[in-house]
Amino acid sequence: MKKVAIAGNPNSGKSTIFNNLTGLSQKTGNWPGVTVEKSEGEFTYNGEKFYVVDLPGTYGLSTFTIDEKIARDFLVKEKPDVVVIVVDSSNIERHFYLVTEILEMGHNVVIDLNMIDLAEEKGDFIDEKMLSKILKVPVVKTIANKNKGTEELKKSIYEVSKKEKNEPLKINYGRDIEEFIEFLRDKVNLPENFPERWAYLKIFSKDEEIFEFVKDKEKVDEKIDRIVKSRGFPDPETFIVEKKYGFIRGVLKECIKEKRKLWKRLEISDKIDRVITNPWVGIPLFLIFMLIIFEIVFGIGNPLADLIDRFIGFLNESLKTLFARIFPHFLTSLLTDGIISGVGSVIVFLPNIFLLFFLISFMEDSGYMARAAFVMDRFMHYIGLHGKSFIPMILGFGCNVPAILATRTLDSKKDRILTIMIIPLMSCSARLPIYILFTGAFFKKFQAPIVFSLYFTGVFLAIVVAKILSRTVFKKEESPPLIMELPPYKKPAIRWSLKLSWFRSKLFLRKAGTIIFSAVVIIWLLSSLPPGVEYASKESILGKIGSFIAPIFSPAGFGRWEIAVALLSGIVAKEVVVGTLGAIFGEQGLISSLQSIFTPLSAYAFLLMSLIYIPCVATITAIKNEAGIKYLLLTILYTFLLGWLLAVIFYQIGRFFI
Repeated sequence: MKKVAIAGNPNSGKSTIFNNLTGLSQKTGNWPGVTVEKSEGEFTYNGEKFYVVDLPGTYGLSTFTIDEKIARDFLVKEKPDVVVIVVDSSNIERHFYLVTEILEMGHNVVIDLNMIDLAEEKGDFIDEKMLSKILKVPVVKTIANKNKGTEELKKSIYEVSKKEKNEPLKINYGRDIEEFIEFLRDKVNLPENFPERWAYLKIFSKDEEIFEFVKDKEKVDEKIDRIVKSRGFPDPETFIVEKKYGFIRGVLKECIKEKRKLWKRLEISDKIDRVITNPWVGIPLFLIFMLIIFEIVFGIGNPLADLIDRFIGFLNESLKTLFARIFPHFLTSLLTDGIISGVGSVIVFLPNIFLLFFLISFMEDSGYMARAAFVMDRFMHYIGLHGKSFIPMILGFGCNVPAILATRTLDSKKDRILTIMIIPLMSCSARLPIYILFTGAFFKKFQAPIVFSLYFTGVFLAIVVAKILSRTVFKKEESPPLIMELPPYKKPAIRWSLKLSWFRSKLFLRKAGTIIFSAVVIIWLLSSLPPGVEYASKESILGKIGSFIAPIFSPAGFGRWEIAVALLSGIVAKEVVVGTLGAIFGEQGLISSLQSIFTPLSAYAFLLMSLIYIPCVATITAIKNEAGIKYLLLTILYTFLLGWLLAVIFYQIGRFFI
């Protein structure tokens, strides 16, 4: 089986190309030794099977970030048969820097000019045949979000995989660099089959990892400094970068045949940006968009969720009758009261979660979310964070774990750790089943505003906590301004948003089938022991654990053992809160049981606690790996105390008005 790597800059459409190539034959996991997601899949062309790996998005092949290191190590050590480099055609010059780096390695390459429609709308008409002729590699045009050009790309991959290894690209860096490369040949011990010319250029750039292969470091270092000084550059890396971009501009000048400005389109885009990127308008607009999202999530999702709920209820009752005739009582109870009630109570909310993923990916694909980050930059500086911190925070609405990993893009250690510590306050999709359950039971007519208030509260608390921590735990340090490209507005690809939403929803279902399943089995077991006790009673082991913890939550209005146990189990995964309640109250009816325990006031206090208190195990692991044990313990402590304090204050003050 031939090995294919998909490389490219972030936001180049690389992952969409990967999805188009591999279809449904995908799986995800983590790269060895790190908690960065790895996507891999297969496709077949002309009877030949290809194993495809989607590398993390990178701008180059240094080792400043873990993503760059992963991509570089794979290209150097795994030696893929073909590397597909995905390029955003509407921003071709910047994206071509990575192309030159990979071509200098000597890989068999296919260049994928993606988003070619946006380039042509902008007025850039790229001659792919001329580009192919100059670089001596195949060039294919694609529109990934419409799945156009995929067959041509597969054909090129197939043809390139049959060829011998490509000759490394030789950019003319000047005679002194070529002499330096010759000078290095007997002073470097490179591993076998290492890309030689690329490695020598990295040594000249003083790449720490590659510089370790140099025998006489002092002499080589001295020679590098002499060359750079004679050329008038501040450092060797700047010299290489300038030369690369000089080569890129020369190539593109030959290949971009016509360039004209479509002023009307640009004027419309500018007019929209004047409104959306204005902080006085942009921030309220973002909040309105989020409120609309929740209205849609509940307006469309709830009827579908009710159908699933009725089906699971019918299935549970039918199976209970059937199993009672076949299995002993304890096994019937495990299957119905434990597994079906517990896991089913979480799966019910799949339509709402799917819709939330779909609408957020729809906004991302349109180009709006980048504007949201841009408009928040000044505000983020005010609270002591970099503007780029807003992007991981937004990712936290999906899942806190990848949001924490996304902080690696922040340059300052202070910004990185501070952002990691407030991300658990971002209301992830795992909390949504709790919100839907409780708002459905107590705030049926106001579900969207109530859930919106929780998301808003999480963001507001993150701002307050960031401000306090930046003034106390962290030394005051000025963050650099946010410099980012605003991608062009485009019509979102419904098909791609649906596909991405289903992929994320499958991960939710997988969690329901593994973590939540395991948790509810344990909950059922603890609810059934010691032998002879009534299921899910105060005398069970679970009841005794809950009774010990429950007094802590009495001042917040939910000091029942069942609720204490649910919150405790939520540390495993937030969805397990609902699974636990489903397993405990399965026979009695979950909604009616909650309505007998809570009032609307105490229910909202519980929602505040669920929003803020201790993050789940996966998030705890990510914080430990990224920030260290000290900041992990601080995060656990402050989130629990803040959640408890806010729930108590809300409940106690609310009692005076009700």
